[in-house]
Amino acid sequence: MPAGHGPLLCEETMPIRIGRRAVLAGLAYPLVARQAQARPPFRLRDDPQPLLSPPILDEARTKRHLVDFAGRVILLNIWATWCPPCRGEMPELDALAAHLDDADFLVLPLCVDDAGIARGRQFFNDIGIRNLDLYWAESLRVQLAFGFLGLPTRC
Repeated sequence: MPAGHGPLLCEETMPIRIGRRAVLAGLAYPLVARQAQARPPFRLRDDPQPLLSPPILDEARTKRHLVDFAGRVILLNIWATWCPPCRGEMPELDALAAHLDDADFLVLPLCVDDAGIARGRQFFNDIGIRNLDLYWAESLRVQLAFGFLGLPTRC
């Protein structure tokens, strides 16, 4: 039976069609590709630069930015209710907030659940979080501003 007619046999192969753009991109890749470099999260400078901040909502739906918390040491904890390590560490952060409750230190738990701040509040209520305020921001904006890839993340 001539090739191309009837059922395919193991020895037969079908030609693969590749578009012109794919071929050109494959040829150009070695010329333009560079080794990936991770951006350091913070760089010490003599002239401090402002930190990017996505819009952050508190439970009263007030829009805030990190600059609103200036003058305090902030432990920024980026978390989500679907993240098992995040869920496990929240009681410890609550205890830390209770222990270091003063005007110079703030644990800022930033929920990035797609369902919004209400899911974070439900979680706080379910596990008995009493000493932490709750904040929420859109996940993609937080990732772009702070350059993180996984959860939980502390800055």
